[in-house]
Amino acid sequence: MNIHHIRNATMIIETGEHVILVDPMLGAKGTAGPPFTLFRFKPKRNPIVDLPDHCQPILDKVTHCLITHKHPDHIDKAAETFLKENNIPVTCSILDEAFFKKKGLNVVQTVDYWKRADFLGGKIEGIPARHGYGYVAKPMGNVMGFYLELRDEPSLYLSSDTIYTNDVDKVLKDYQPEISVVASGTAQLDFFQPLLMRMDDIVKFTKTAPGKVVANHLEAVNHCPTKRSDLKAHFEREGLSHKTFIPDDGDLMVF
Repeated sequence: MNIHHIRNATMIIETGEHVILVDPMLGAKGTAGPPFTLFRFKPKRNPIVDLPDHCQPILDKVTHCLITHKHPDHIDKAAETFLKENNIPVTCSILDEAFFKKKGLNVVQTVDYWKRADFLGGKIEGIPARHGYGYVAKPMGNVMGFYLELRDEPSLYLSSDTIYTNDVDKVLKDYQPEISVVASGTAQLDFFQPLLMRMDDIVKFTKTAPGKVVANHLEAVNHCPTKRSDLKAHFEREGLSHKTFIPDDGDLMVF
């Protein structure tokens, strides 16, 4: 399995004949929308960095798209255009089906929480995700993580935009994913508690995960303060460097 980290939560999973685009934010710097915070962090239009120069060849190979939720840093206007122009088949949460079909996307499959279904010759299951600590999770809406078992590949848990919950803990302990992806930017709005895991929960996730851990959702949108260097330092102090990947935009990871 090849995993191309593109930017933010956008990645491409390359497995045999299938090339799966996950949570595409494909627009140029500053084109996805206004700042998510105006006061807590410096107000910059999102995304705050451009796409890597060399990602177009792998984007041209995409055969499928997997979307965890409908926020603009997980699917922007440029991504909608890309998916529609190329008629890319889309898999998403059953709760987002109507929204994405209204956008004109080619939704071919929906996934429900804790229900396993066939997916590209393997299996997929929807995993609950809670997008924030405390009250803020409610207005952030529904989010779905995915557990994937693809043919002849390591099992993969895409936890999506979530804090550490009993559901996350269950997947890590009971499903034993060989690769787990954790959104690590500790996103915050101007008010309320963080929308993603705080550092202590990122460390807890990484310690609990039985296999390798990929940290993403870093340094691409203006409401995510966690830096790759800070995360790397925490992993080193906790003795977790041997099992973690903190990819730069455009990096390729081979499993």
